[in-house]
Parts: sequence; C-alpha cells; structure tokens
Amino acid sequence: MIDLYTWTTPNGRKVSILLEELGVDYTAHAINIGKDEQFAPEFLKISPNNKIPAIVDRDTGTSVMESGAIMFYLADKHGKFLPSDAAGRAEVMEWLMWQMGGLGPMAGQAHHFLHFNRGKAPYAEERYAAEVKRLYSVLNTRLEGRDYICGDYSIADMACWPWVSRYEWQGVDLADFPNLRAWYQRLLARPAVQKGYHVPKQMGEIPAG
Repeated sequence: MIDLYTWTTPNGRKVSILLEELGVDYTAHAINIGKDEQFAPEFLKISPNNKIPAIVDRDTGTSVMESGAIMFYLADKHGKFLPSDAAGRAEVMEWLMWQMGGLGPMAGQAHHFLHFNRGKAPYAEERYAAEVKRLYSVLNTRLEGRDYICGDYSIADMACWPWVSRYEWQGVDLADFPNLRAWYQRLLARPAVQKGYHVPKQMGEIPAG
C-alpha cells in the first residue's frame, strides 16, 4: 500500500497516473498548497523540501520525495514502465531528467508569468514562452515516427504529459506540434491517465488538445 501526498499539479499528477497504470493500492492524501499545508510539520517529515508529491511505501517503510525519484522508485519496484536493459533504462532516464530539468521548470515559469501574472513582466513572458515552445519542438521532433517518447510507453511519457496538459496556460497551440499533439491525445485516451488526472479531487474537463 502506498500513501500518496499530492495536489492537483502536473508534478502530483505524474505520480497518480503512474500508480493508476501500475494498478497498485494507494491512498491519496490532499496537501492543499494554496493553504500552505505543505509546511505542516507532519508533511515536512516526509518531504523536507515542502513540495508535493511525496509517498510512503507502507510495505517497506520507505518515504520518497521529488516526483522523478518517486516514479523511478515505483517503476523499479514493480518492474513496469522502465526497461531492464542498461541502454533502454538510460534512454527513459534521460527523458525523465529532461522533463525534470527542462520542461517542468520552464513550463512552471510560463504558468507564473503568462497565466497568473500576465502584464507584470513582459521580458519574462517572452523569455519563458519562447523556451516552452522550443522544448515542445524538441519533443515534437523526438516523437516523429514514434507512438511514445522511448518506443514503449514508460514513465518518461507519464512525466511529460501532465505538463503538456496545461498547454493553454503556456500560450501553446498543439496544432503547431502535430507529433506531440497525437502523442498527447494517445495518452489522454488511456483510462489510467484520465483517472490519475483527477487525484486527489475531481477537476474540470481535461484539455482535449
């Protein structure tokens, strides 16, 4: 059994989607970051960096923070969505790290300046809008002739998809990135993705792409 501490953000959804795909038992605990619940002493014992998501594996007593580390831990433990051979494993890990170091942080900045604070910092708006589109272009090229980022469906796809699901916040038209758009809709059709999107609470319609 997994205890998942999460909220309705792309990083939170990465892990809930993976848990749904794995089909393992888990309990979702809502950590409302809008109410600063991530600073509660009980949560800080699990996630010292006061960020969601975090998990506690009741089977082993292991706690893990940082969404990429959680995804690796769960995929490795259950032997799914992460190749066993060194080359395949490295390929998935490099795209997981690409999301953690590039797509996620840059899209997050785009959300801040383009969605929540538009008009306050034109230079920042231009900078982050351009960088997000560059990253979308990288992923669009990668998906040329591929159904999934690393051949087979993997944690790399699950890590990137929730960030792309907020394309409207980033000022992106997915029609400009046809390979990426097809991939986005391919994942959107998966029941586990749809269910994981609405953890820890029901949200509105998922953007259709």
